[in-house]
Amino acid sequence: MTSEAPPPTSAATTRPRRRVPFWDNARFACIVLVVLGHAIQRLIHDSNIAYAFYLSFYAFHMPAFAIISGYFSKSDPPSRRQMTRIVTDILLPYLVFEALWWFTKWLVEGRFDPNITQPSWTLWFLLALGIFRLTLPYLALLRWPLLWSVAISIGVGYLPNVDSTFSLSRTLGFLPFFVLGWWLREHDIVERFGLLRHRPWWAYTAAIGLFALDAWLAYAGLDAWREMELRYWFFYDDSYPDLLPQPMWWAGGVRLATLLIGFVLSAAFFVLVPLRRTPWTALGQYTMYVYLLHSFVLYPFRESGVLRGLEPTWLWLPTVCVLAVAVTVLLATRPVRVIAGPLVEPRPRRLFRDPTLLPSRRDDPTGSRRGS
Repeated sequence: MTSEAPPPTSAATTRPRRRVPFWDNARFACIVLVVLGHAIQRLIHDSNIAYAFYLSFYAFHMPAFAIISGYFSKSDPPSRRQMTRIVTDILLPYLVFEALWWFTKWLVEGRFDPNITQPSWTLWFLLALGIFRLTLPYLALLRWPLLWSVAISIGVGYLPNVDSTFSLSRTLGFLPFFVLGWWLREHDIVERFGLLRHRPWWAYTAAIGLFALDAWLAYAGLDAWREMELRYWFFYDDSYPDLLPQPMWWAGGVRLATLLIGFVLSAAFFVLVPLRRTPWTALGQYTMYVYLLHSFVLYPFRESGVLRGLEPTWLWLPTVCVLAVAVTVLLATRPVRVIAGPLVEPRPRRLFRDPTLLPSRRDDPTGSRRGS
């Protein structure tokens, strides 16, 4: 992270950094999968195809998002300005949208239970990003930080007292993906191997093959995945005693397997993301708008039951998928950003002793406004 000293005034340092389309393409693809997963979640109870489809990408879509966020994070001690951004870009939107959820649930369900320690629905990822940023400087001091993060992720599953309070269990579960993203940037892996300049044909073939295998395994083993409730393992939210009928010493091996699956499928996902600018590249800059707002759009449909028992699957599953993509695009458009901007990007100048620390524009917590 940069220091507080003013930068030199040379043309090289004042010129804005060139955006790399790949990262915006990847962010947009990730947020589409997030909305898609939440949109079809009610369909998986009545359709094996929908359930298999759901499992096939739930194994990697949030890991990939965490990798991107880690790639655009740095492990230096945060400056005052960067600490301010944690408040404005993570903490304040979390409090604002938690309050909105309390009000929504009171209107729809008639219950009012304000509790900022229990994130509502998608808001866990905001807390996770904040905790990731705060812990990374300490992990970076150690040898083998990636290995330590894997050990933490596996070990926390054995501790039932580490639960969803402040999203700590899920945050520590996903920690290796965030640290991997940082590690790739720290060791300049992407640049050294030219991963964003050229891809050989066999890389595309291997990625497509991996996803074909992923889809086949998701469908062929569906009975087993239902029995073991595999989707909850991909949430990284519950302790092993909550996921298994009785405590098993080998449960950490299942967590390790889900981590490896997430690593491999994320790599395949990044291989298939276009390197060049696409019609949706610009929308990748506004993933946090989509992430925070889409749950309010989907909430009435999920809770009303209209997505249950939809037949035939061959018609309704593609229809819901298309609508999910449409919602994603709509929520990233400028009119929505103008209306929702004060909620997603709060800038309360009176809150800070030094208002000059407030950024002139928002640095998306996932890194979408950071130089790449």
